Amino acid sequence: MQKVLTAAQMREVDRLTTEKYGIPSIILMENAAHAVARVITEKLGGSVKGKSILILCGKGNNGGDGAALARILMGKGAFVDVFLFGKVEKTRGDARTNFEILRKTTFRTNSREGVEEIFGPYMLGFEEVGSIREWVNEYSMEPDPDCVVDALFGTGLSGELDSDYRLIFDAVWFRPDLQESDHPILRVAIDIPSGLQSDTERLGGVNSTVDVTVTFTAPKIANVLPEASNYNGEVVVESIGSPHVLVGVAPSNVFVTELDDAAEFLRTTRFETSSYKNKRGHAFLIAGSEDYSGAAVLAGNSAMRSGVGLVTLAAPKECKTEIASRLLPDVILKGIDTESDSQDLTTKANAIAIGCGLDATDPAIETLVRNIVATREVPVIIDAGALWFYSPMQKPAHVSSPHVSKGSSDRKATAVSPNWPPADAGSSDLILTPHEGEFLRLLGTDDKDAIKDRVAAVRDFATKNNVILVLKGERVLIGEPTGKVVVNPTGNSGLGKAGNGDTLTGILAGFVAQANAMKIDIFETVVAAVYVAGMAGDIAEKKFGKRVMTASDVRECLTDAFTELSIHDNQEPIFLTVDS
Repeated sequence: MQKVLTAAQMREVDRLTTEKYGIPSIILMENAAHAVARVITEKLGGSVKGKSILILCGKGNNGGDGAALARILMGKGAFVDVFLFGKVEKTRGDARTNFEILRKTTFRTNSREGVEEIFGPYMLGFEEVGSIREWVNEYSMEPDPDCVVDALFGTGLSGELDSDYRLIFDAVWFRPDLQESDHPILRVAIDIPSGLQSDTERLGGVNSTVDVTVTFTAPKIANVLPEASNYNGEVVVESIGSPHVLVGVAPSNVFVTELDDAAEFLRTTRFETSSYKNKRGHAFLIAGSEDYSGAAVLAGNSAMRSGVGLVTLAAPKECKTEIASRLLPDVILKGIDTESDSQDLTTKANAIAIGCGLDATDPAIETLVRNIVATREVPVIIDAGALWFYSPMQKPAHVSSPHVSKGSSDRKATAVSPNWPPADAGSSDLILTPHEGEFLRLLGTDDKDAIKDRVAAVRDFATKNNVILVLKGERVLIGEPTGKVVVNPTGNSGLGKAGNGDTLTGILAGFVAQANAMKIDIFETVVAAVYVAGMAGDIAEKKFGKRVMTASDVRECLTDAFTELSIHDNQEPIFLTVDS
């Protein structure tokens, strides 16, 4: 997992890199420019020779990165035009140094053709811009570049941009509709698209939309959380020389999952010559109802594809036949007698998942769920219908001592909510997987402002209730009781269809069962499971498209996801796929 930093934390890392480790700040700027140049070169097919690059610079360090980038790209044979929105005399420090270099190395004052006769393929143009309106009108008459670079503001922006900047971002170089043309313009942002504020996912007024954002040392909130992240395109995190220890000690408790987190789970749970079904874990699922038998099938089948040794699905007896006709033959199917008060269904399970397609109005099902949660000795995943039983909006059925804390002598409820099990009920992890509507019900409200800050809401709920919380939606968030919140970067809007939540629950159940059997950290396992599920969704999108892909397609694409992860060699940089 990679730590997500605020703008202030990033400035502190840069300061300590220079003051404590003696790496000059101008070297960091040079390294940043080289990193962006590498990404642009890759995206333009491996060479920038003969390509036209337009770089828009502000007066701060982000603009300084752009100025250094221009010199590097020019040295690789690109035609580069740099526009500083301001005066060189108003710039400072390392940015000023790089702009002064541009002044001295500018090769173009007239036409491209005339300069090319003198300097061959090498060309650099640099101008200061006074009026945005006049510049847009004038430059829009030039041929479209192959690449436009946003180096205007970066992470230093603390307020909304002047409306004049809308003229730039509405111009031909940034218009999304023109990216479908035969020769789309590659749009690149340095650190963060201009107009976005580093420390929030919320949008302001004017901002740019790019294809690739190259950020340095660590991602920022606006790089990884929607809506802001939707304007970043693909996010590439590049190291520019700051020691990793400085990021490690930065006081941030927000992380983003990396590819290697999932690959590490596969390495740790790899199949040995001595592997057999009991060694690989037993996932037990309680799911299904007469109206939602498909949910049980999706969850059970995806659990079986997860690599777990054994999967048992328990379903109400009235839908057992319908489920059996579509369930993989490898899955053991049991019937639940909803009229019985006591059933020992979960013997020898390493993880239990409850809720997919369950009848949330059945008192017998509620009794069963509550007793399993309150007496659990293995990790329990609560999803869908079972989450309703723990909503403050739901009046609990009369069940025998479901809220009694272990060690309590008077057998009285100890939870704050009459529906919530006490923090010390059970002896293993409790994992909740609500979508945003279900999360609001768990919070006892229908006011969406309660989760306006999703990271804070997830952290608060996970710490107060001592649970692992997987909040589904655009960018899944995973919170743990210590206060850590992890942002999952995989997945796309094609997953927002019926059945994908059931598929995720099945994958979670299979992963967690393996982890429990092999003594692997459960929270890290949940993080890996969510990443892999999203990764399978991204593969399904490429194969079938968002419109056509189904939850069953996602399950079958686990094969491709596991194959891709098995050959992963932990290369840098780290790519975070962003669904636009």
